[in-house]
Amino acid sequence: MAAAEIRVGMLAPISWRVPPRHYGPWERVVSILTEGLVARGVDVTLFATADSETTARLRAIAPRGYSEDPTLDAKVYEGLHIGAAFEQAGQLDVVHNHFDFLPLTYSRLVTTPVVTTIHGFSSERIVPVFRAYDDIAHYVAISDADRHPDLTYAAMIHHGIPLGEFTFRERPDDYLLFFGRIHPDKGAREAVELARRTGQKLVIAGIVHDQAYFDRWVRPFVDDEQIRYVGSANPSERNALLGGARALLHLIGFDEPFGLSVVEAMATGTPVIAYPRGSMPELIRDGLNGFLVSDLEAAEAALHRVDELDRRACRADAEARFSAERMVDDYLRLYERIVSSA
Repeated sequence: MAAAEIRVGMLAPISWRVPPRHYGPWERVVSILTEGLVARGVDVTLFATADSETTARLRAIAPRGYSEDPTLDAKVYEGLHIGAAFEQAGQLDVVHNHFDFLPLTYSRLVTTPVVTTIHGFSSERIVPVFRAYDDIAHYVAISDADRHPDLTYAAMIHHGIPLGEFTFRERPDDYLLFFGRIHPDKGAREAVELARRTGQKLVIAGIVHDQAYFDRWVRPFVDDEQIRYVGSANPSERNALLGGARALLHLIGFDEPFGLSVVEAMATGTPVIAYPRGSMPELIRDGLNGFLVSDLEAAEAALHRVDELDRRACRADAEARFSAERMVDDYLRLYERIVSSA
């Protein structure tokens, strides 16, 4: 079956709308992939919140994302949402699950193949569900680093981004940037400490996921002069913040499966200074589009070298490896292979 003839049911999470207004990395990837597929002529039904915006056929049960509307019962709408998608599985050639592990429990009840992009493992406790459906599942890893040894994978597909949304900046402003959720995993504390050590200006952007952590390690140092906290950034603000930074600080405290902000920074020409955990060695080419560092002392040394990096090379690397078009191509090849063997 040709790619344009494949009918795809895209099952999005419903924590946020598609595309998200601010935060929502899984929903953002769903949006990029969905719109890219529709542009290629693929028949896509997007299962997402009712306020989602898409050129695909939208099917919705939840009126809004439950992270945006706390009056919604998450479990109730998750059940209704997943059920609605699988009730239409007979009209689809592929169900593409971005909803984590729960939809796998429906997958033996339908004959339509289910592709599951694993956006990361929140805990080892969820792995038994993935393991239980490994014999019929088509798992996609978003990085080689995030492959679980107990699972069989159909493919590894790095995320791609719409490069046109990111403006190349040859000459940045004079600040460092932390861009991500405020949580111990993401390294806001380390970014603040590095800024204080070096006297560099730091802009912090992102939603607060751990209030106690923010109150202890970020808020006391925000003076709106050297260190600023600007909250969550919408797409236009994100483009300006990333492009204006001398470097993105990504001093993470966990094995990150991917890291959209890393490749988005590169797309604006901004290099990344990161700890070499998870997917970072796959995304960052040390000395080309950033530096992989072992500790804060090494990060400080990298700051002295960051202006030596060619920002055009950062952009070129993002174009070569992380375009939305490449991601769409990769998924189309996977769909074709799965459908032809079904």
